[in-house]
Amino acid sequence: MISLIISLVALVLGYLLYGRFVERVFGPDPSRPTPAVTKADNVDFVPLPTWKVYMIQFLNIAGTGPIFGAIMGAKFGPSCYLWIVFGCIFAGAVHDYFSGMLSLHNGGAGLPGLIRKYLGKGTSAVVLVFSIMLMVLVGAVFVYSPAIILGDMTGGNSMMIWVAVVFVYYLIATLLPIDKIIGRFYPVFAFALIFMAVALAVCLFVKWPAIPEFWNGLGNLGETSGLLKGQSIFPCLFITIACGAISGFHSTQSPLMARCLKNEKLGRPVFYGAMVTEGAIALIWAAVGSYFFHAGGAAEVGSSLSAQAPSVVTAVSTSWLGVLGGILAILGVVAAPITSGDTAFRSARLMIAEALHMDQKSYAKRLYIAVPLFVAAALLLWFNIADENGFNTIWRYFGWANQTLACFTLWAITSYLTSEKKGAWYFVTMLPAAFMTAVCTTYICVEKIGLNMPAAWIPYIATGVFVLSICLYYLLRSGKIRR
Repeated sequence: MISLIISLVALVLGYLLYGRFVERVFGPDPSRPTPAVTKADNVDFVPLPTWKVYMIQFLNIAGTGPIFGAIMGAKFGPSCYLWIVFGCIFAGAVHDYFSGMLSLHNGGAGLPGLIRKYLGKGTSAVVLVFSIMLMVLVGAVFVYSPAIILGDMTGGNSMMIWVAVVFVYYLIATLLPIDKIIGRFYPVFAFALIFMAVALAVCLFVKWPAIPEFWNGLGNLGETSGLLKGQSIFPCLFITIACGAISGFHSTQSPLMARCLKNEKLGRPVFYGAMVTEGAIALIWAAVGSYFFHAGGAAEVGSSLSAQAPSVVTAVSTSWLGVLGGILAILGVVAAPITSGDTAFRSARLMIAEALHMDQKSYAKRLYIAVPLFVAAALLLWFNIADENGFNTIWRYFGWANQTLACFTLWAITSYLTSEKKGAWYFVTMLPAAFMTAVCTTYICVEKIGLNMPAAWIPYIATGVFVLSICLYYLLRSGKIRR
């Protein structure tokens, strides 16, 4: 528990100190009109109150990522705390802040538009396709997880009914103007998610379980206990815990709120601050997962060590918080993925519309783009929902795609920092970009869902990719090779 406290304090200090430094590197201009004002259309470009933008941004990026990812990451041991803290402060929050602020400076442009400007048309085309694929994966994951929880709550035999209900809601929320459902109700769901985390944190401090601490060792506890088979801390931990540390999905969501922000100076509390809040949520759930898997929690709440993450959430919440608290807590976990899922489809719709130069003022044009996206997500679910390990399989693909998109975004931001002659401050994103490139490349090389290379090759692949990516960046920067 001491490790959890240290980690939470470190996150707060990271926001106050490093967050302010990052803001100075970018240099926001409070007198500059934002797209919410200059391009207001009452559909996607809508000025909203700052507190509401923050809550929606937090809920959009949170989803189930900082909950389920942290629970599964806790199997590795206390090393998960370090990744959440350092990843959030030096990579994830920086990634979210710059992607949101660059969208502000480019008329509310989506991620593919930013990639086109800073990495070239060829890379932009790749990222557009990759982003759409990720949005479909996000939609599938964020239908799957709430359906499991709601199915457990209603007898365990109604999962497919809940899948259908969530899909219908997705269609409605994706088509309506952003202030009709998202602007009105999502702050309430964000509060429920925060309440859930605070309530569980209070329970943790009251119970003070003997969960593993930093000084007990940072090795892979899951490998020792048999919870994880053939998964090394590097790179698997860095893929498993995505949204609580760094997530490419966030770079598709920040532009949504960049279109609703009324002042550039609000970027740090909205973009950097929402990510730090998500990191705190992830830390609390990582501690809950550590209790569940390593401190006898599974037996105490009447579950098993083989339980999937959604079932862990249900078991712990209802056991610790009682009926009322359990309902409120589970509301946060159910609402969070559903709300992130519909904004994922919304982002995909807007990215495709931007690429096709198709305005989105009419419902017919929005429906024309949205329907194929929902069909693709439904097919993905159909092939995985019958598999008892289907959630974990989809999560692995989602995690890798998610972190790979973060690599593209970080390299685009690095290109921006270089082109704007920000001095040596491009290191702020170049080093995280190189690190995440090494993580994603190594993962797809050695994992079974990828090339399944020998695990003994991990240090050589990771080191080689890290050094090579930096060298390629310098060659591009010097003009010795063309993009």
